[in-house]
Parts: sequence; structure tokens; C-alpha cells
Amino acid sequence: MTKTSLPTHPLGEAANVISWVDQELAGCRFRDNRLGQRLRKLLTHMAGAIGGSLPLACQDWANTKAAYRFLSNPKVSDHEILQGHFQATRTRFAAFGGPILVIQDTTELSYERAQPERIGATRRVNSGRDKEGRSRMHTVCGLLMHSCLAVTADGLPLGLSAIKFWTRPQFKGARTLKRKINPTRVPIDQKESIRWLECMRQSVALFGAPERCIHIGDRENDIDEFFCTAQALSTHFLVRTCVDRLAGDGQHTIADEMAEVKVKGRHQVEVRSPKGDVSLATVELKYRRIHILPPIGKQKRYPALSLTVIHAQERHPPKDRARIDWKLITDLPVRSRADAIQMLDWYAMRWKVELFHKILKSGCRAEETKLRTAERLVNLLSIYCILSWRIFWMTMLNRVVPDVPPRLALTDLEMDLLDELVRDKGQVLLRSKTLAYYLTKIARMGGYLARGHDPPPGNTVMWRGLSRLMDIELGARIGAQIYG
Repeated sequence: MTKTSLPTHPLGEAANVISWVDQELAGCRFRDNRLGQRLRKLLTHMAGAIGGSLPLACQDWANTKAAYRFLSNPKVSDHEILQGHFQATRTRFAAFGGPILVIQDTTELSYERAQPERIGATRRVNSGRDKEGRSRMHTVCGLLMHSCLAVTADGLPLGLSAIKFWTRPQFKGARTLKRKINPTRVPIDQKESIRWLECMRQSVALFGAPERCIHIGDRENDIDEFFCTAQALSTHFLVRTCVDRLAGDGQHTIADEMAEVKVKGRHQVEVRSPKGDVSLATVELKYRRIHILPPIGKQKRYPALSLTVIHAQERHPPKDRARIDWKLITDLPVRSRADAIQMLDWYAMRWKVELFHKILKSGCRAEETKLRTAERLVNLLSIYCILSWRIFWMTMLNRVVPDVPPRLALTDLEMDLLDELVRDKGQVLLRSKTLAYYLTKIARMGGYLARGHDPPPGNTVMWRGLSRLMDIELGARIGAQIYG
């Protein structure tokens, strides 16, 4: 795989004097400028106490009260909060060449509240049986969040390009309707699946270069409307399929055609068993360009498409885990084994958005907040999204482009503080002070030991170190103002 080609400075020379908070919020536009100033202050406070509560981040009642007022202000929404980050993502997108993977996924955020109706519901679960043996159903209070994360082919997260929050009651009646008629006849705009199309449209509009985007989704994204919309937008997709569609003249299916295809190569992939053991698995590769028809109920509304189907399967089921059986569908051409392997590598990047959601929940502890309404939660989650991306970006910079100048991500003050706080054992040449050199120091502040055999620092030590650095940087700035 070709390594990411990084420009000298994707964020511009101003990154040396402007903090990352200012860069991510530069594109925000509020009707009241004071709201923008409050957002900047709130994001700075929260970056210094990642995973802590709002009172811990704000430190005093005045700032905490101002934060609560900001989050409950009817003039503030997730769009206004994330608008600047979206624009910064577009800047980073434009600075990189080649294809960019736009990965979509949904996550559920659950909360326990005395008045759950003020937030909404996500699903109903079986919570056991009563004394008479009857099943008890429990409604889970929470929100659903659908994210679009732009990632380079090497796994560097450039930022979010779209996001959508909702609760299940907004689509009340859709499930009942699907019981009465064929689900394929339910209009897409009446189903939650519309989120995949909306976020793709928003991402394409943001970047303005649809031919560079490859939209990646799991089996839930296996939707004919999504494929047709991508074609209409002149963009690309790579989706794991779960539907055996009609193919050719409509008298057979994709599975029938793929059964005729000979194995065109083998490839080893790294897999992890349920016990955590890592091993290599050999999969057999098949691929073919197929004329694919929409379901019968949709054939009057959507055209047939010529798409590439890729199958990667293990010949024999292993004993300690499920057999690998990946079936991918894409509009991109696959003419060789190398092309097929590239598609597998790109689809494997889908895990990046899962990591982003893990940072949101475990690092920022988004499910531990005590806010009581959906509107306030959505605004706070939008801020958490910016913080989660920052942690993820810093972690992956150290792995993907470690030798670039440190000013790509850090200011002079931050580098000076790191040189003072985390001392080197020996003399270090100036040319050796790369971005990886300083990111390792940040990780060491978060508990990373940096021994010779240790793997690169992960997200946990990075968010601990970044939180400490932000606190110390704030103290340094205050000290400079007082003793200047």
C-alpha cells in the first residue's frame, strides 16, 4: 500500500501561532458572536479535562452555569457547533491527494433518567421475567448517532464530514408498516435507512470532489437507494452485502453467478479469536462485474446497475472462531487480485469509525453526562465529537506520518512545555525532533512507558497526556499574562 503523501503543512503556517481549538472553530457562524466565544472557551476547558464532568472542566460555578446555558440555548444546535469542524475537515481533505474513505456507522448512547421521555428511546429489551413467568420489556432511554468519518487510505482520520442524531419514536410506525407490506415498498424517507443517503449527500457537498470519495458501510448499508444515489452523485461506494439480489436477465441471483467464478487468488488476513489470540487466515478471492437488478418492488423506480461483487472466504471453518465470509459490492472496477486485495484493505478501515465511537464513549465518557434533555445532550455530544476526533487524529499521526514537522499538530508553546516537562535521557539533535518525538512525550505524560519493545501509544494514554498538557498550557498562558 502506498504511504500517505503529506503536504508540508496542510493547516497552513498559522498553525504555529493558532491553537487547534481556533482552527477547528474558525468556520463556526453563530447569530450571536458571544455564543462562538463561549463555545471556544467551553471546548478549551473540556479538552483539559477529557472524561470529566462539566463542573470539573469548568472549575467554578460561573463557567459551569454559562456552559449549561450555552447547551440549552435554542439558538445553538449540533450544526452550528460542528460547522467549523466540518470546514476544517474539508481543508484537510483538500490537502491530501488520492482517494479518501468516507466511513459511515451508527452507535447507540444510553442513559438512565427519571424522565426518559425528555430524551427519547432507542429500543426495547427483555429485562427478565416477573413472578408469573411473563417477559418484562424495558424501553432503553437514549440517542442514536450516525457518523461519517473521512479517513485516508493509510488510516489517518481527517475529521467528520456529516453527523445525524435521532431517536426511534421519530420513525414510529415504520416497523408496523413493514409487517403489513413488503419492506422494499416502504419509501426510504420513512425509514431510518435514509440516514445513509443524507450523510452521503452532505459529505459530497462538503468536499466538492465526489470522484475522490469511497463511501464505506457495513451490511446495514446494503441498500439499493444508496447505490443509485451514489451513481447520481458521481461518487463511489464499497459495502458489505447481505442481500442475494437478482442478476443478469432476472432469472438467477448474484450467488448463482458467483458460484460459477473460479478462485482468482488467495490472500492472508490478520484475525483475532474471541479469546484475543491473533492469527493469519487464508481467504480465497473471487470477483466479477455483474448486471444487478433492484428488487421487484423497486424496479419501476430504480435502474439496474453494473457493479463488482467480491467474495473473500475461508475454505475450511476454523475451530476457535467464525469462518471468514466477506461479500463486498462496489461500483469500482476490480481487474486483478491486487485490486481485490485493495478493496479488502479499504473495507477493513471501517473499524476506524468504531474506534472513534469507542473514544467518544470511553475517553470522553459521553454516556455518563447528567443532562436531562435531548437538545442539551446533542449539543454536548457534538463537542465531544470534536474532542474524540482530536485524540484519534493525534494517535494515528504518530503511526501514519511520524516524521513530519511537529508544527503540523503542535504550537511552539506546547513543544517548549513538552521539552521542559518530559526530559530526554541524552542529547537529541534538532532534526530528530519530529512530530512522533513530541507525540511520544504527550503519551508519556499519560502513562506510556516508551520502552524499546512497546507498540506505538494508543488512544487511552494520548487522551490522558493531552488533557494534562492542556491544563499546563493554560497555566503557562495565565502565568505569562500575570508576570509577562
